Amino acid sequence: MTAIAQQEVALAYGRGWITVPLAGRDPLVVAPDDPPPLGDPEAAVSAALRAPLGCAPLRDLVRDGDRVVISVCDGTRPQPRRVVLPPLLDEIAAVAPAADITLVIATGTHRGNTPVELAEMFGERLLARVRVVNHDSRDDVTLVDVGSFGAGVRLELDREWIDADVRITTGFVEPHFFAGFSGGPKMVVPGLAGLRTVMTLHDASRIGDPRATWGPVEDNPVHRDIRACAAAIPPDFALDVLLDRQKRITHVYAGELFAMHAAACMSASRIAMRAVPELFDVVITTGSGYPLDQNLYQVVKGMAAAERIVRPGGTVIVAAACEDGLPDHGSFATVLGAASSPKELLDLIGSNDFSAPDQWQVQILARILSTARVQLYCNGLSPEQVRAAHLDPIADIAEAVAAAIATAGADARVCYLPEGPQTIPYVVH
Repeated sequence: MTAIAQQEVALAYGRGWITVPLAGRDPLVVAPDDPPPLGDPEAAVSAALRAPLGCAPLRDLVRDGDRVVISVCDGTRPQPRRVVLPPLLDEIAAVAPAADITLVIATGTHRGNTPVELAEMFGERLLARVRVVNHDSRDDVTLVDVGSFGAGVRLELDREWIDADVRITTGFVEPHFFAGFSGGPKMVVPGLAGLRTVMTLHDASRIGDPRATWGPVEDNPVHRDIRACAAAIPPDFALDVLLDRQKRITHVYAGELFAMHAAACMSASRIAMRAVPELFDVVITTGSGYPLDQNLYQVVKGMAAAERIVRPGGTVIVAAACEDGLPDHGSFATVLGAASSPKELLDLIGSNDFSAPDQWQVQILARILSTARVQLYCNGLSPEQVRAAHLDPIADIAEAVAAAIATAGADARVCYLPEGPQTIPYVVH
């Protein structure tokens, strides 16, 4: 936790920052406790590949002619692909120059990335080295039914993953708003899973469980079943990194999936989970900037971080560019518009006869709106679109903060989360 004696704060927004004045009585700015970035991250990746946790080095796992499939994050995630993938591919090429390598983008239920996005994500040189495929959770032809695992989860996985001789996951670890932490097993499930599998893992009962939140893994009903599914067809090797606020690599972990992920989660928890002394009347948060704030669906994560520390009836003010809109793809907008109030949305999603993709994001948003008023500063959505999403549009963050303080009273407490979901505050009771 950082209480900053300053006059203004920079909020992550789109591909840059918005600077706003601090307001309120003794305002608190809470940011990640970033360690220094690695001086030579590619060398650190190579070293981790050769001295992994819980399994043999990558070189010992690949043979010439092997079909190698590597799971990578989609375009909504700031994975440093151009740094992580070249040393990994070089390590494979050193022992298996004829290996058949495919990068499968772990989209989960998101849309596939376009050629323009792929060029930005990987660079032309990297794209020329390997085949790249977008996972499609809705294409039954590309899915294989593996069986049932966990608490009744019917597992369908991408055929590319199933048919591989060597499977590798790459990702990054940060707290996740209902799965505990990202990375690790999530790069298999839900990343490479079919829609029916994801719908079960993200059903209303799991999402509504209070244990489905930031940080917990072992006792988290969502992450528990994710782990059970990933263990069914696990990677032979896993690689995750941790990032600072500038998306630079600070840690590299590699090896057996669960051993590697446990070590990464422990470090991520120390960096991102920040204690605060009390609840706040006004909380200013963000979508963590691009690429995470490119649509409102993703920005719910920043709201969920603020939810942890806002007083019932308080105000959450969100800065997020939403250059990709709601988005237009998927069912988020449809589910949002299926009821006229947060309570009606929760009732609808919790009913036995309702099931729709993206309902989990709407369920969490409706839960937040049942606690606090949420206002959105955004260039990518019209005021009408913001209101249709049950949020209040604002044109000036400083004015909105001042108005919220005036409503709460002279002793209003204000907290700023400039990195949104990159910092997960919690109240020490």
